[in-house]
Amino acid sequence: MAKTVMISAQIDPKLKNSVERVFKKLGLTTTQAIVLFYKQVDSQNRLPFEVKRPNAITKKTLADAKARRNLESFDSTDSLFKSLGI
Repeated sequence: MAKTVMISAQIDPKLKNSVERVFKKLGLTTTQAIVLFYKQVDSQNRLPFEVKRPNAITKKTLADAKARRNLESFDSTDSLFKSLGI
């Protein structure tokens, strides 16, 4: 039986390049990063980070923003912060 197997995935080229720059800064190859991820999933029996799904309010807000509905405009960051009470 083989000691390793090949994994193939379709990845957006811009995302791949961006992530590989991060791996390089961390001193990892892409293969090492994938193995690290797999080992963490195996040892924790879950994804090694929290995955959240947007709630109803967030979904509506994102849909409104995409459709450019119910948006507020501000002349300056000061007026934005004032509106937010900051």
